Amino acid sequence: MAQVEATTERIIAADAETVFDTLADYKDSRAKLLPGHFSEYELREGGDGEGTLVHWKLQATSKRVRDCLLEVTEPTDGQLVEKDRNSSMVTTWTVTPAPAPAAEGRAASSRVVVTAVWNGAGGIGGFFERTFAPKGLARIYDELLAKLAAEVEK
Repeated sequence: MAQVEATTERIIAADAETVFDTLADYKDSRAKLLPGHFSEYELREGGDGEGTLVHWKLQATSKRVRDCLLEVTEPTDGQLVEKDRNSSMVTTWTVTPAPAPAAEGRAASSRVVVTAVWNGAGGIGGFFERTFAPKGLARIYDELLAKLAAEVEK
């Protein structure tokens, strides 16, 4: 089994603290940010970053639905880690201030990077998983980041 990784990122025109707080808000914000690939969202414990336990189903393809039960930690400032109890998937969200704006009066910006890693299948199925799954999952997270940007750039 080889490790599979999907990464995407976006610059968002809002300060890092606001962006992080919105991502870490599983009680009110997170469900609104999830694109149509996610269903059955249920907050089970916590709701604000560290100590949160949340459930959802992720439909990556028409035939592949992953039942996720995620434990959330905050190992460092600006970082959320979601570990799936039902699989080897670990998703890490990192929010940092983007380079200073070029002109005076421009709002602060943030860089958000999301990386998901998991142990992939072996054999020919694993080849296809390593080839296609990262691109598909990156597209799903691109949608989520677009919704996040729309939410915090108001």
